Amino acid sequence: MLLRRDRALLALDIALDIAFHAGRGGEVTGASDIAERLNAARRGIEPLLQALVRSGLLDSVRGPRGGYRMARAPREVRLAEIIAAVTEDEAADAPPGKLATLVTAPLWAELDAAVEKKLQGITLEDLLKRAAAAGLRRPVTEPLHFVI
Repeated sequence: MLLRRDRALLALDIALDIAFHAGRGGEVTGASDIAERLNAARRGIEPLLQALVRSGLLDSVRGPRGGYRMARAPREVRLAEIIAAVTEDEAADAPPGKLATLVTAPLWAELDAAVEKKLQGITLEDLLKRAAAAGLRRPVTEPLHFVI
């Protein structure tokens, strides 16, 4: 997970952008709008958007007014899920030697486990709260979501 930082961070930024601008309501946000806000190439984010849709984290709406919205409430989406959705098919390289196999690879596995544990404890809602604390205002409101 630590070695796949760029792809994972971009996926987190995409999910946060969609949660911030579209949420789960009827509103959607287009890939070109997301790319513009993230200062990224649309072609570069489309594979990540597709992976997030396949994993059930995003809904995709087709058509001229189509785009993306959250499939679940932000408080139900853990950051570890987002990262897993875009890195699940990436295999780790084999350690290059005996020292790496016996020393650095286990260390890296420990670090990965610690990061995974931390990401399991943080939701998109937590990031939205950080955005609000930083003074950012969401353009739409989330619909109420009750669980009994």
